[in-house]
Amino acid sequence: MNPVRVRFAPSPTGFLHIGGLRTALYDFLFARHSGGTFILRIEDTDRNRLVEGAVENLIASLQRLGLDIDEGPGLGGDLGPYVQSERLELYHREAQRLLDSGHAYHCFCTPQTLSQMREEQQRKGEFVKYDRRCRNLPPAEVQARLAQNEPHVVRLKMPDNRIFGFDDLIRGHVEMDAAQSDDQVLIKSDGFPTYHLAAVVDDHYMQISHVIRGEEWLSSTPKHIWLHECLGWQTPLWVHLPLILNPDRSKLSKRMNDVSVESYLQKGYLKEALLNFVALLGWHGADDRETFSLEELCAEFSLERVSKSGAVFDLTKLDWMNGWYLRNLPLEEVVERSLPWFEEEKLPLPDSATLARIVAAARERCTLLPEIAQYAKMFLRPAELSAADLALLDAGDSRKVLRWFQNQLPAEGEIDAASLDALVKNGMNELGLKGKAYYTPLRLALIHQAHGPELHTTFAILGLKEVQLRLAEALQDHNLT
Repeated sequence: MNPVRVRFAPSPTGFLHIGGLRTALYDFLFARHSGGTFILRIEDTDRNRLVEGAVENLIASLQRLGLDIDEGPGLGGDLGPYVQSERLELYHREAQRLLDSGHAYHCFCTPQTLSQMREEQQRKGEFVKYDRRCRNLPPAEVQARLAQNEPHVVRLKMPDNRIFGFDDLIRGHVEMDAAQSDDQVLIKSDGFPTYHLAAVVDDHYMQISHVIRGEEWLSSTPKHIWLHECLGWQTPLWVHLPLILNPDRSKLSKRMNDVSVESYLQKGYLKEALLNFVALLGWHGADDRETFSLEELCAEFSLERVSKSGAVFDLTKLDWMNGWYLRNLPLEEVVERSLPWFEEEKLPLPDSATLARIVAAARERCTLLPEIAQYAKMFLRPAELSAADLALLDAGDSRKVLRWFQNQLPAEGEIDAASLDALVKNGMNELGLKGKAYYTPLRLALIHQAHGPELHTTFAILGLKEVQLRLAEALQDHNLT
C-alpha cells in the first residue's frame, strides 16, 4: 500500500475559516494516525481573488493551532514548489498532452457568448453547461485563430453516455452520470489553470494518496477521474466530508457568517476547544466522549467514523467546551493566555500568586478568556459606587456590619477560610442580621458590587491588609465613622 500523503490546499482569498480548518484538521489527524505526511499546498490560480497576506495568515493560523506541516511553502519538501502559481509550466505541459491526445480542445467563445448561452438554457429549463460549439472546429480554423492570438481557453472533452462509478471512503460506492458534467475549462484565457486541472496534476506529482475535501466537490469527481484516465494516472482515494450547517440546517457560508478561525481566537476561544469542537463536526470517537486532546484525536481518528450527514455548528456547544477547557487546562496556562486581555483592559497586575488566585476563581464562572479580565476588575480596579450603592452603605445596618468587621478582623497576617466562616457566623449572631443585609454592604465595600464570589475567595485574593484598607475607605468615604 502506498504511504499516506494528504494535502490541505486552500486558496489565499482570506482568513482560514471553520470549514477549511476542519479539512486541515482531518488531513492532519489522518496523517498522524497513519504515520503519513501532511502537506500544505497554496492554490492561487484565481488571480482576481487573491488577498495580500492571506498565505502568511493561513500558515500562522495552522501553526498557532499546533497543526504542524510536513511539506509546504517555506518548509521544503522534495515534490514542490507548493504554490500553484510557481508550477505553471507543468500545467501547460499536461494540458498540451491532453490536446495532443484529443482529450481537450481550444474554445474561442467570448464571455458575452457564454452568458447568452446560459440565459437561453435557463429560459428553456435545460441543464446549464457549455454547448460544445467549439469542440469540433476544423483543425485548420483552430490553428488560424491561435495564430491571430485570438483569446481562448482549453476545455476538457468529457465523454458522452458514461456512468462514472467510484468508491468514496465515507459514502461508499457512488455513481454519477457524465451528462451532468460540463466540458470543464482547464486553462483560462489568462494562461492560468483552473482548480480542476491544477489539483489533479498536483495530486499526481505530489503523490497524494487520499483527497480529503468538502462534499461540495463531489459533483466534480467525474471530471477529475476522467482527467486521471486521460493522462494515464491512477486516481487517489476519495474522501468527501459532510457539509457544516447552521442550526437551521442551511449551509454554513464563510461569506455570510463570522466563521474565521482568527476571529474565534481573538474572541478568546482556546485552541484546544476549537480543535476539539471542529473535530466533532462530522466525526465521533469509539465511545460517547466529547473532550479530546490533540494527541488523543491523533490516536483515535479514523475516516470510517466520519458521518455522511451534515454537521450542525452549535455555538452553544462550543461555548460549553471552551468553558470546560478553561476549568481543566493547567492553571498556569490559563493565566498566561489571559494576560493579553488584562493588558487590553489596562489592569494593574498583582503578584503572581494573587493573579493565579484571581484566575482560579474566574475560570469557574467564565466561558471566554476576556471574561477572566472582566471578572478580575472587582479586585484590581473596582468600579465607582453608584448613588444607590452609596445610599445603602449609609444605612444603619450596613454601618454596623462594616464597623463590626473592621474591629474583629486581625490587624495583620492572614485569615483562613474556617476562621472567616466562624467570624461571619459570630457577626450574624451579634448583629442579628443575615442574608443580603449582612453580605451586601461587605461586598460593596470590598469589591464595589452587590454580587460576587464567596467571602473567603474575596479575602484570599485581596489579602487581609487590603481588606482592612477597603473597609476603612468605605467607612471614611461615606462618613460612616
